Amino acid sequence: MTLLVVGGTGFLGTELTRQAVSAGHHTIAAWSRSPGESGLTTWRKLDLRDHGQIATLLEQVRPEMVVNASSGGADWQVTAEGPIHLAMAAAKYGCRLVHVSSDAVFSGIGRTHYDETCLPDPVTPYGAAKAAGEAGVLAVLPEAVVARTSLIIGHGRSEHERLVHDLTSKARDGVLFTDNRRCPVHVSDLASALLELALGHDGGIHHLGGPEALSRYDLGLLIARRDGIDPSLLPAGRTSDRNYQGAVDVRLDSSATQHRLRTTLRGASIFLSQD
Repeated sequence: MTLLVVGGTGFLGTELTRQAVSAGHHTIAAWSRSPGESGLTTWRKLDLRDHGQIATLLEQVRPEMVVNASSGGADWQVTAEGPIHLAMAAAKYGCRLVHVSSDAVFSGIGRTHYDETCLPDPVTPYGAAKAAGEAGVLAVLPEAVVARTSLIIGHGRSEHERLVHDLTSKARDGVLFTDNRRCPVHVSDLASALLELALGHDGGIHHLGGPEALSRYDLGLLIARRDGIDPSLLPAGRTSDRNYQGAVDVRLDSSATQHRLRTTLRGASIFLSQD
């Protein structure tokens, strides 16, 4: 099987590529700024803002599976429009598409728990771009998988783990919010689940968050303890005191998807004691 990983040099994309190669898949990883170093992977340049380049790459590579793990932030061309054109090319060349989305599509207003039936109501430009990308992908390719996830953690390399180290060493100013809750997931669990979905036949929306809802501060405490950092050095605060504009409490209910997966999505208190 030939797999194309879009965003192959990112935190999640790197793990996806590693696991796919280990599983024996012919793996092609697309990069936008610079290629990765793995000699077991074919690297191809791809700018999701260049719609012609998307179509050309899929025509040349003809992968059976495409996983879009790109991260374009609030850049509308990358995060909203790029996935739609990727879906159009996947439909043309008969590729199975797994598109990675985010819990940022939800507001946390009026509710905190969200399953796959809940409609997006984003409150940030990034969330709006992600929601538009989701809708466009499924409009073009209804059999595609849209996989929403939460804070991705693992091996000390995630932005959240680096933030804990920066805050406690005073390399960066700021606080971790005690009232801002998400469902962290380990990057290895997430990558395994995404590959499982890519190899399967189910389409539509799937939630891939961890089973444990934690505040960013409580998550930071777990990271600090794992890494031998004095937890008292971790600064805490509340969103209401910081003019915070994003969603405050968003908890992905991933139980329906987990029931269909062999991969276990571990809670943060478990994987941060095992990492």
